[in-house]
Amino acid sequence: MKCPECNSTNIRKNGIKRGKQNHICYDCRRQFVIHNEKPPGYSDDIKKDCLKMYVNGMGFRAIERVKGVHHTTVINWVRAVGTLLPDAYEPDQIPEVGELDELETFIGQKKQDLVVDCR
Repeated sequence: MKCPECNSTNIRKNGIKRGKQNHICYDCRRQFVIHNEKPPGYSDDIKKDCLKMYVNGMGFRAIERVKGVHHTTVINWVRAVGTLLPDAYEPDQIPEVGELDELETFIGQKKQDLVVDCR
């Protein structure tokens, strides 16, 4: 182990700070903590699986139940990937023919006219 400041090997343990071993260099008197731990987080495979599930139509809470990843975490991953996507492009030509599906809506109350023939 070497000092990050002067590369000296004259290093001793110097207590614990925030749960991590603190060291001191006797040549330059610098104190430092060696960070060998992997930062917490999910692996790339889990992120890819969750994003595939979302693209294939699963809801955020369903992904949470299957993978054990909190739904707001999955939402943040989707947003992060969404910022990497290109914006929608303008078409070169506007189509002359369009296709519409049948759509019928009803607003209000149906009125039924009763015609009574009393002859």
